[in-house]
Amino acid sequence: MPNTVVQVENVSKTYYRNKTEVPVLADLSLTVPEGEFVALMGPSGSGKTTLLNLIAGIDRPDKGRVIVAGTDLSTLGESQLAKWRARHIGFIFQFYNLLPVLSAFGNVELPLLLTKLSRAERRKHVETVLDLVGLAPRMHHYPRELSGGEEQRVAIARALVTDPTLIIADEPTGDLDKQSATEVLDLLVRLNEEYKKTIAMVTHDPRAAERAHIARQLDKGELI
Repeated sequence: MPNTVVQVENVSKTYYRNKTEVPVLADLSLTVPEGEFVALMGPSGSGKTTLLNLIAGIDRPDKGRVIVAGTDLSTLGESQLAKWRARHIGFIFQFYNLLPVLSAFGNVELPLLLTKLSRAERRKHVETVLDLVGLAPRMHHYPRELSGGEEQRVAIARALVTDPTLIIADEPTGDLDKQSATEVLDLLVRLNEEYKKTIAMVTHDPRAAERAHIARQLDKGELI
């Protein structure tokens, strides 16, 4: 039996907008085993990104528990959570979130600056993941010199460079043309199948969801 990487237990989350309660998640439970590739689908406002943020320790539930990589996130303070995220979570966003003043190499190296690795060790890690995503020849290029698909592959390399327990992907193909989206999805599948990476991906694109092992639908804060 594989280990469980994500255990969401009876979680509820409500936001407030001008003193109006906006329930987002309602008594939701989800389990993601190690090595799984899960797609979370649903219309805008269904709670997909909120659920990802809870799993990543960016937000906290009003009720219920979120246990990720063996840690109950409610037991961690903010600084402990930041250290935990740096160790266990690799983020891939829709809009890449690359720093324009840094090269591809510099963007991928950023998470490693928080570690005790030497400069030579950091270089080796960065070169390894850029080679993995097929961008070793472009490592000294800046984001403005890369295509959208290449920028997203740099973002994937940055998510991988710390060897995280879980990759969180929020609409990773949402800003890409069809060809680039296919390349990014091929890469995510390869990371899952060859490197056994556990991936939780939010998407509204059925073609993207088809590449995951499991697709779950969120509707009005409930998994169906």
